[in-house]
Amino acid sequence: MYAIVDIETTGGEYNEEGITEIAIYKFDGIKVIDQFISLVNPLKEIQPFVVKLTGINSKMLFNAPKFHEVAKRIVEITKDCILVAHNANFDYRVLKMEFSRLGFNYERQTICTVNLSKILLPNQPSFKLGNLIRNLGIPFSDQHRAHGDAKVTLKLFEILLEKDVKKTIIKKNIERLNYNIKNSNYLKIIDSLPTEMGVYYIYNNKNKIIYIGSSNNIKKQVSYHLITNKQKSIIVQKDISKVTYSITGGKLLTLLKEQNDIKKNRPILNIYIKYRIYPVGIKIEEDSNYLKLVIEQVKKNENYINVFKNKKLAELSLAKWKDDFGICLKKTSLKNNTQIDCFNLKLKQCKNNNHCNESPEKYNLKINNLKRSLDYPYSDFLIIEKGRKNGENSFVLIENNKLNGYGYFDLNYQIKNKSQIKNRIISVNENHDAKKLICTYLSRKKYLKLIHLQ
Repeated sequence: MYAIVDIETTGGEYNEEGITEIAIYKFDGIKVIDQFISLVNPLKEIQPFVVKLTGINSKMLFNAPKFHEVAKRIVEITKDCILVAHNANFDYRVLKMEFSRLGFNYERQTICTVNLSKILLPNQPSFKLGNLIRNLGIPFSDQHRAHGDAKVTLKLFEILLEKDVKKTIIKKNIERLNYNIKNSNYLKIIDSLPTEMGVYYIYNNKNKIIYIGSSNNIKKQVSYHLITNKQKSIIVQKDISKVTYSITGGKLLTLLKEQNDIKKNRPILNIYIKYRIYPVGIKIEEDSNYLKLVIEQVKKNENYINVFKNKKLAELSLAKWKDDFGICLKKTSLKNNTQIDCFNLKLKQCKNNNHCNESPEKYNLKINNLKRSLDYPYSDFLIIEKGRKNGENSFVLIENNKLNGYGYFDLNYQIKNKSQIKNRIISVNENHDAKKLICTYLSRKKYLKLIHLQ
């Protein structure tokens, strides 16, 4: 649980400041579940440059509550939370100072979005909140007011959580908050999970991810792991300590995120797809002057026009391509199969009676047409799906015929250019598995729309 905080002060000497406004959004990693926003009467003068910067003056604060009148609410809303702020050292120091004046020792763990941004968004030209937010294409109103700054810090933190594919933030928070969920607390784990689509991460008591999965209903799928007697589920039941999750929104984005996070984290129980979801591929080789289609186990650094879950499915595709594109099965790796002959041995039928003597140029053109039919529809485009919540969409970016990554954007603030897309994108490595997932999804036309990027 996180408390996104921003504070405006009077300015002045170090540790002599007073709070003039505070905003806190209690965030469970998915949505805001509570919030507190208030002006505060600091009982002291505000520095002129601060009045000019924030627009907050002493007259506005005359009837505002004093800090001791809001202190209890601040303690309650931040209880069991980690404070998140842009330049967290400042906000946390001022809060501790105000509480110490009341004789109360206020202690919380903190996360600084400046430091996180430098790690997860290293190419940004500036890490000042206003500049960073604009470069990410996030709408920003009421700058230098606590509620406005806290709201965009929350948006920034959501992006950073998505960027953190190795789940370093969540892992550290589990350690900080000292979670120690035992197997007898299955119901507590299940109750904490949503019924929405997303990717989930199962941890053991050493704070290590042991399994990553995805589902249209996270709660239902994790419940299944905890009640079935399959080998994988038995290990989960024995070792589970904590489950975290990411709501994803779109089906394609969910599959890509799951695959990417598995390859990044390599959980022990995902070993069966550690390297390949689709382990069999078809590639093009030159056989004399003719291009030859070859089925084989997928190898690193080889290019394949398509990949499959098993050899049988690859052979079925060759048979279909024979009819659709007029390829010759004798010019494939199936040529030595005694059950296969050119087009149709038993019926002695052929769409092109001269195919066996077809010129290399003419035949190779068929292979190239086949290859093009398996490519993406455009070299640069966005696939738009629904987002994680109302008012949001998700996107998957294909650039130069390669998967670049995914991200989210508010419907009331459209992404205007490629720079904004790149700034907020969560990178995903291009591989044959990812391309297969995308092409299969495109063929089913379940997306909201495609945007061709000129």
